[in-house]
Amino acid sequence: MKIACVGEAMIELSIAGSAASVGVAGDTLNTGVYLKRTAPDLQVDYVTRLGDCPFSEQIRDFIAEQDLGTDTIEMISGETPGLYAITTSETGERSFTYWRGMAAARGLFHGGDFSVLDPFDVVYLSGISLAILPDRVRRGLLDYLKAQKTAFAFDSNYRPRLWEDPQTAKAMTEAFWRRADIALPSIDDEMALFAEDEAAVVERFALYGSRGAMKRGASGPLALGADIAQDYPEAPKVVDTTAAGDSFNGGYLGAILQGASQAEALMAGHNCAAEVVQHRGAITPR
Repeated sequence: MKIACVGEAMIELSIAGSAASVGVAGDTLNTGVYLKRTAPDLQVDYVTRLGDCPFSEQIRDFIAEQDLGTDTIEMISGETPGLYAITTSETGERSFTYWRGMAAARGLFHGGDFSVLDPFDVVYLSGISLAILPDRVRRGLLDYLKAQKTAFAFDSNYRPRLWEDPQTAKAMTEAFWRRADIALPSIDDEMALFAEDEAAVVERFALYGSRGAMKRGASGPLALGADIAQDYPEAPKVVDTTAAGDSFNGGYLGAILQGASQAEALMAGHNCAAEVVQHRGAITPR
């Protein structure tokens, strides 16, 4: 089975006091890494666009070191990747500062050609993947996915500052939810974007007929399309919540795509996220 994770990979600065460590991350890249770690026998490729600078080469090399395929990465002369910095509070809550307005990934699929996705059995992307693209490219990607039999997994990962306006974000997100075969929403994002309480969000996904998992933080995931009741152990400590949702997605997808039951996949995603929040940064050591 071949899985394409689509989006933006960035240089990550993780700030601790007056020191900073330099890494590589991005929401769909984080998911791809943890998906591959959960299911090493699956082929997982990363689809993005980088420049030809040393930082772009560092990102590509990092992706390869994580055993993800890099043949679908465009390296464009004269362009550069995005950059972001993370600071965390004493309770592990994160704060981000971004420099990504001219990132090469914003040019992904600009020619309207999505054929790079043709060989894949599963395509995974997020609302961040959509938000950085021009509206015509988003709509073209939606039309492409509707025309394909490829399984589509989606996480809205709503970041208001990346979208032109809330109305566009809401319309595009709902359209991609309706196409999704595997839905991986976060309750907080959905409540914020659709101005709904938790019960209304759950009801909406039932109306979509969604299958997948709704992330609810410390409350544990809620199964979509199935009635699953099980307990989820808390992480022993929380150092940094960066990539908690992304790692859940990776663990869940890695399990479900290998034939695990819904209950097993939910637990795999939860356990992966519980491990990740005990470390600083988006990608934990192997």
